Amino acid sequence: MSDERATPWYRRLHWQIFTAMALGAAAGAIGGSEFADRVSWMGALFVRLLRMVIVPLVLTSVVSGVASIGGGRDVGRMFGKTFAYYIVTSLLAILVGLVFANAIRPGVGAELGGVGGGVLPAIETPTSIVDMLLRMVPTNPLAAAASGDILGLIVFSILLGLALGRLPDDARSRLLGVFEAGFQAMMVLTSGIIRLAPFGVFGLITSAVGSTGLEAFRALGWYALTVTGGLATHLLLVLPLLLILLGRIRPWVHFRNMAEPLAMAFSTSSSAATLPVTMRAVEQKVGVSNRISSFVLPMGATINMDGTALYECAGVLFIAQALGIELSFAKQMLVVLTALLASIGTAAIPSAGLVMIFIVLEAVELRGPQVDLIVGAMLAIDRPLDMARTAVNVFSDSCGAAIIARSEGETTVDLP
Repeated sequence: MSDERATPWYRRLHWQIFTAMALGAAAGAIGGSEFADRVSWMGALFVRLLRMVIVPLVLTSVVSGVASIGGGRDVGRMFGKTFAYYIVTSLLAILVGLVFANAIRPGVGAELGGVGGGVLPAIETPTSIVDMLLRMVPTNPLAAAASGDILGLIVFSILLGLALGRLPDDARSRLLGVFEAGFQAMMVLTSGIIRLAPFGVFGLITSAVGSTGLEAFRALGWYALTVTGGLATHLLLVLPLLLILLGRIRPWVHFRNMAEPLAMAFSTSSSAATLPVTMRAVEQKVGVSNRISSFVLPMGATINMDGTALYECAGVLFIAQALGIELSFAKQMLVVLTALLASIGTAAIPSAGLVMIFIVLEAVELRGPQVDLIVGAMLAIDRPLDMARTAVNVFSDSCGAAIIARSEGETTVDLP
């Protein structure tokens, strides 16, 4: 980190990314959709490069990380800490969304008739907890890798890492060396791809700003303010408090070390696409060992969605208020529980949270053409909100890795 501090600010990647974001926003606002279409390929190519390394990175990092943890008891302890952190932070995020939606009441008096929507991404959603558990276990690991089923790939990689740890020393050292070397190679490749980030971010932001109309923001202004306020509170207050209380970590140090992944998450709107950047920053800047990061971060990018959980809760209350329906305390608690389960099953791709919101709506019996119309209107401004909640998702994952690393006795985490 000392070498980075000696580097001029304009040569630091996160400042280059922030500059590209500002230039992209200006270019999109001035050039409109026509100019955005001309440069959107830059963002699309960059995201494809990031997605290219996800499967081999997850496989090599999780297998080597689990194998290095030790026996099944150590893995169980690590899983318990990780899962407990995910549940606590997701619940806290949902409660923040609940408070903001009830305090601001953004749906009251909302006029949404003239706001255009968009096309929702097609996502196969789990129908129950049992269905979710069954889908975690892939019948064909190669097919899971080819189709981008990251959760299934993580489960297979954990089991393979456990099996590798039980091999005789000679066979174990040979195979572990292969996976560790593969992980190091993927990190080198990831570092090369990240150097292209300013160009990719420019294309992504230009495309997002150029294709978003101001009319949607005027009609949905209070809704956007509610979600943004909730996300900011969780990012700047709740998670820093957890860093202080659970990890004895200075939040400003962690924010500084996570500047690149946060900018990348905001630009790509995808926790999965940001995963390679997150792993690189958490290991090289935050100072978490590969043993911890390789276990916590891939799982977090798949099932720990604080921003999405907050958004789903606030979104459902907004829809109910827009329809003139008052949800009782019991139904709001049902929204909290369902939003928690839905966020765990949300795919780590752009706008997936808007699809999963239908699960929460169904739980409180909000359905029909009017509901579909409001969700379509929400989609009109979902991209900037999706960018913000993805940044919250990624930061929560990194906080979890840092806190768990401290609980495991690692002393090099987020040094000032």
